[in-house]
Amino acid sequence: MKKFLVLFVCLGLILTGLSVSACHFKNNKKKTAVVKTIPFEIIPTIDSPSEAKNTVWVGTFQLVWNDLIDEVVKHPVEFAQKSPMADLLNKREFTTDDLLDSSYYKKAALASPEIKKEIEKAIKEKFNETSDILGMFNWTPAKGKYILYAMLKKDFEYIKPFDKLDDAEFSGSKGMVKYFGINKKSSSALRYTVRVLFYNGPDDYAIALRSKQGDDVYLYRTDDEKTLNLLYDDMMRKSDKFMGIRTFGKLDEFKAPIIDFKKECEFTELCNKPIKNSDFIISKAIETVQFKMDETGVKLKSEAGIMVGCTCCPTFREEPRYFYFDKRYVIFLQEKSKPYFAMKIEDAKALQ
Repeated sequence: MKKFLVLFVCLGLILTGLSVSACHFKNNKKKTAVVKTIPFEIIPTIDSPSEAKNTVWVGTFQLVWNDLIDEVVKHPVEFAQKSPMADLLNKREFTTDDLLDSSYYKKAALASPEIKKEIEKAIKEKFNETSDILGMFNWTPAKGKYILYAMLKKDFEYIKPFDKLDDAEFSGSKGMVKYFGINKKSSSALRYTVRVLFYNGPDDYAIALRSKQGDDVYLYRTDDEKTLNLLYDDMMRKSDKFMGIRTFGKLDEFKAPIIDFKKECEFTELCNKPIKNSDFIISKAIETVQFKMDETGVKLKSEAGIMVGCTCCPTFREEPRYFYFDKRYVIFLQEKSKPYFAMKIEDAKALQ
């Protein structure tokens, strides 16, 4: 009898232990951070939320959206069902006032093969570029069928080219990553190309890289999970408060990964929905981004296009301080008072 009692108690203890372990596992599971499964995302506005590991915004799509409002619909774009993306675009936080005329080209007109040729000729003359997206649209003329197109093109060099540095790891990336920057072996003349915005510690700092053409490249090291516009505001606020040394000193070092990618995105959330208080529907909304940043400078080419049709017509389809950007960081490019490019990077290897 005693043997059975002992076995019964032991069995109870084992079951209790398994139950506690299961509860502990369940609680731990709840605390596990959400894994980001989207590797890359182009967002339409600088304040758009994103769960992607790498996120990029360029003002190009906002330019064509502004023309959609001004030239076609004549009022903010709304659909029968609420669209958070359209609401953000309707705020018009970025306009041509934030760019030099030499940096962009745009066109809003009724679609036709002649307009396609006009755009191709214009971007060739202004930027010596060809389009990657014009062939994606249906140019057959129809009543109320508009094309809204924009290209943003930037190509500038740093005051002095930086050094290519040894390949190294980037937190969050698999494999070795290519870098450029300044180390103790670099020429002292390179240090004038870097301006310190602030240095609040080994994980909270920002710098600006000076260019010959006047554009600034801001690099901001942060782990904050905020939209790009709020990260930009934080960076500027910290810079304003910084009372330390802004000169890039002779003991300071800097490195950033070489970035080189070409991506495109179609904003399907905005398509095939009648626009309220109008006869229009968006059949295609697309943006491309081609970006390269290395030891010499920055090259950026971005296109955006929206084609709308008339709903009354048949629809159609369309100590030493180490400024090491070797883990999650943000890039901003600025020409006037606002950035025209912003990017969050968590996996640099995927961009090489």
